[in-house]
Amino acid sequence: MPYGQVADIKMFYEVHGSGTPVVLIPGLGSNTRFFAGLARKLAERRQVIVLDPRGAGRSDKPRGDYSIEQMAQDVAGLMATLQIATADVVGYSMGGKVALQLAAVRPDLVDHLVLAVTDARPKVTRRFSFRWFMMDVVSKILRAVDPQPSYAFEAQRRASEGFDGRELLPQVTARTLIIRARGDRIVSAGDTAELCAIPGSELLDLPGGHISMLQLHMPAFVDAVSSCLDSGH
Repeated sequence: MPYGQVADIKMFYEVHGSGTPVVLIPGLGSNTRFFAGLARKLAERRQVIVLDPRGAGRSDKPRGDYSIEQMAQDVAGLMATLQIATADVVGYSMGGKVALQLAAVRPDLVDHLVLAVTDARPKVTRRFSFRWFMMDVVSKILRAVDPQPSYAFEAQRRASEGFDGRELLPQVTARTLIIRARGDRIVSAGDTAELCAIPGSELLDLPGGHISMLQLHMPAFVDAVSSCLDSGH
């Protein structure tokens, strides 16, 4: 199985297809399996690299604090290991924050950027809110099916909820598509709209919710991502 030594961890990744590389970064608690369908579709025309972020899947899960900045450095390190000088990058939810950080601080590495169901501002989870229900109740059920240690989930969660990338937005030079799910109850429409501070970015609404957009509306998502990645600057 492919692993790359990245900073202090071994990172698990998969490579599918050939052609222009595109890196897929999953969200909180997710791993390569989340992007299985998307990876297959994009790999028909591209080289697709999909990874398990630190703390998830088959990548190492060190104890202690994580940060979005650290996870972006992990992606940059993996690209260096694979000798990928530049790639298109797709980030979903927490993965979108990692992709934003990477594109802002390492513009040389990112050609096209897709930010899906994500935002750039810190979050507070209020008890008994829908967000609380998903993060504190549903996530435990999902981790029972696809095991992730609680300490690793919480480290990812603190990193994601504490991230403030609003000052990074004007620094992004990659051609950027921002995708919002119309039924998203985790990331608000207003928070998504803030990402439009990225120069020249495009905002697109697709059907579905925070997770179901990808799972239930895959053709629309694939078409939107492919159109962005195939476009020029």
